[in-house]
Amino acid sequence: MSDTTRILVVDDQTVVREGLVLLLELLPGIEVAGSAGDGEAALAMVGEVRPDVVLMDLRMPRVDGVEATRRIKEAHPEVEVVVLTTYADDESVFAALRAGARGYLTKDAGADEIARAVAAVRGGAAQLDPAVQRRLVEAVASGEPSRPRRQGGDLPDGLTRREAEVLTLIAQGRSNAEIAGDLFISEATVKTHINNLFAKAGLRDRAQAVTYAFRHGLTG
Repeated sequence: MSDTTRILVVDDQTVVREGLVLLLELLPGIEVAGSAGDGEAALAMVGEVRPDVVLMDLRMPRVDGVEATRRIKEAHPEVEVVVLTTYADDESVFAALRAGARGYLTKDAGADEIARAVAAVRGGAAQLDPAVQRRLVEAVASGEPSRPRRQGGDLPDGLTRREAEVLTLIAQGRSNAEIAGDLFISEATVKTHINNLFAKAGLRDRAQAVTYAFRHGLTG
């Protein structure tokens, strides 16, 4: 993996888009591969400029950010998407995550936060705005929005039933100690299950685990 991360900036507001380009060009290890004013233009440009990460707005004409994210991930699964938007409502957050976004920031994020998000998703992790992550945990813990539950042995990435139980509790915001108490096992055993499920699913952190659990209907 190259030390330089190529980024495509997508935003329908010219002043925002140009401002982001100027900001990103000042950050070390980042190269702006191009910019687009809507999702349709972004779809065309991804194939042309081959970015590593797309910094994606949500509310845009022609093709919105959610649909653009879904199509980009289908056609170019190696390209990561970080949403940068004004909107942090449940519908926007869940729609973007379902479409395949690995990062979600609001537009009050600073340069350091954007750089961390880009580095995180490039390294295979997820990066969510803290307020968004809290809301996601609250939503999955309360069972909304509803997701189909997996049946029987139909578990992703070879997870065992116990590993899936641990993942569900992580998605509900439980600590390792709380998980140990819930499952009547030692905290060391919890850590072993977490290490195993992270390895199988290619997860790097708990934020990514929450997103993974949500996508696979393992949120309790």
